[in-house]
Amino acid sequence: MHLMSITLDNLRNKGHEISDREYEASLIAILLHDIGHGPFSHALEYTLLKGIPHESLSLLLMESLNNQLNGQLDLALRIFKNKYERKFFYQLVSSQLDIDRLDYLQRDCFFTGVSEGTIGADRIIKMMNIKDDQIVVEEKGLYSIENFLSARRLMYWQVYLHKTTVSAEKMLINLITRAKDLQQSGVNVEGSHAFRHLLQNNFTLRDFQQSSDLLETFADMDDFDIWGAIKYWKNHDDVVLRSISKMFLTRNLFKIKLSNTPIEEKELSLMKKEVAKGLKISDEELHYFVSSGFISNNAYVAKEKVMILTKKGEVIDVAQAADLPNIKAMSKIVKKYYACRAKNLTLR
Repeated sequence: MHLMSITLDNLRNKGHEISDREYEASLIAILLHDIGHGPFSHALEYTLLKGIPHESLSLLLMESLNNQLNGQLDLALRIFKNKYERKFFYQLVSSQLDIDRLDYLQRDCFFTGVSEGTIGADRIIKMMNIKDDQIVVEEKGLYSIENFLSARRLMYWQVYLHKTTVSAEKMLINLITRAKDLQQSGVNVEGSHAFRHLLQNNFTLRDFQQSSDLLETFADMDDFDIWGAIKYWKNHDDVVLRSISKMFLTRNLFKIKLSNTPIEEKELSLMKKEVAKGLKISDEELHYFVSSGFISNNAYVAKEKVMILTKKGEVIDVAQAADLPNIKAMSKIVKKYYACRAKNLTLR
């Protein structure tokens, strides 16, 4: 929200008309755009609620607030939904070069100590301009944009998609999936009222659209609901729930392997045998202790271009403007495959 205010002030200083109403609505839109994230953000986005993206819940929560505030969020909602006629406002909220990305890259590289993720957000903001109702970056800011895209790619591989992160997230997903399966089969699973309500049911987006109470229940949840439940589950009768909870709390993470090619079925079978060695667990239970899949990273999505305003007044794609081939390379989706399994597993 702070970076958005700096951006809007900068655009005003360059002679672009932005009314006080538009200014306020943009701040509200960027403040609330991710309010629909549940506990642990993206990690559990499709686990607690199947097939409901956080953007849809953000919209419902913003509409609920708008009703309570007698329509004062109307313009913010139009910007958020890309329904406002001045399209550059939406680009500042959601695009390849939105204010959210400028914010989280700075924040995350600071708190993780990964210096390669450092970007010159202030410099990029100062170089932003508007041409033909779209956000452009003046040519002298080209190297800052190259650094921004490179930093984003590095942060994904070194932090967001780091093998330890992938392992921990997969454990958490398997744990919540098991809790949901147990709760829906009639086995009591401890947790807060809101958490258990979501575990017991397979709600759809339509359910949320029709029930303000359900939306409020979801909004009641945060990371503490999950942590508190896991501390109960470490003593649960169910061997899967108990074991993964203990492992998660003591940071005994799944052993993970990353590969540029798909993990062969033969290797997965060996991993399952290794986990099951000496343990009396069913194949269905074994499934929660061995996981595989893929992760992908595309730092620059070619269809969502970052546009450069040249000194001649032309507007061209950054991949075309850059004198280095790395921007074009970043537009290719890089996929890595993973397989992870429980290690040192004893079912006491």
